[in-house]
Amino acid sequence: MAINPNLGKLTRVPLREAWKHESGEFTPWLAQPDNLNALADALRLSELVFVATEHWVGDFKLDILCTDGDDQVIIENQLEETDHKHLGQILAYAAGVGAKKVIWVADSFRPEHASALEFLNENTTDELAFFGVQVELWRIGDSPLAPKFEVVVKPNDWAKSGRVLARAAADASPTKQLQQKFWMALIDKLANAAPQIRPQKPRPQHWLNNSIGRSGFGLNITANTRDERLGVELWMPGLQAKQHFANLSSQKQAIETALGFPLDWQELPDAKACRIAAWYPGASIGDESRWDEYLAWLTQRLVKMDQVLRPVVKGLP
Repeated sequence: MAINPNLGKLTRVPLREAWKHESGEFTPWLAQPDNLNALADALRLSELVFVATEHWVGDFKLDILCTDGDDQVIIENQLEETDHKHLGQILAYAAGVGAKKVIWVADSFRPEHASALEFLNENTTDELAFFGVQVELWRIGDSPLAPKFEVVVKPNDWAKSGRVLARAAADASPTKQLQQKFWMALIDKLANAAPQIRPQKPRPQHWLNNSIGRSGFGLNITANTRDERLGVELWMPGLQAKQHFANLSSQKQAIETALGFPLDWQELPDAKACRIAAWYPGASIGDESRWDEYLAWLTQRLVKMDQVLRPVVKGLP
């Protein structure tokens, strides 16, 4: 077999060749939706939805404030090697905005700073997560520069999930334990059948939160043991919920045609929230022999509703 002599060579390029200024060039670049999505993919997060750059926290400015659909996420970035100053800043900013996820992006990580993030992941609550991400620039020959996110530190998800399950087994009711077991099975199913759908960490409750790419909305999953039904719902809480619902209702026919199935449109006039849902009645998760059936239905509905509703939601005023 002939050896191809035309293969190129990967060359790493200093970050300053692409971004001369951290706040004026790199932060706005990272805050763009495509780049936040690439960062979320590298971290195996469901999504990172932009909220603000240069967000004031006391007398200081946080580089990027995001949400993962449920909780606040902060991103602090450097075009240089990590330093003690930024380590202190991420802790102050996390406390200032009540962030549940902290992402530190830098050119490179000093060992003591990587160890500090690992220490925080091992010794804080299960709800907190600290990430260290090295941003790299590469090119082949004269090709355009290609960025890459290399995860240096992330939470030990297996250990934290184990602690959650252990507490659930010890403290939760049999129904709550069953709910968490069902959500774990659904997440395993999605990881293989629809990896683009990445719900939040499962908890012993009747719902599982899932982002749809915009703050103030969630494409969530419910398993109501009392009414014996499963559901996938576009959940809209907050002061703008009624206006969002009205805008979506005006597109009802087009949405349901694209989905291929009807939805239950609930304005919820007495609540500061609205929902649009698909239901699977007569589904009791207590009957584990039917779980394959339930998981297949939820996966199909989640994928289709995400595909159709995501661009519509992002386009709402």
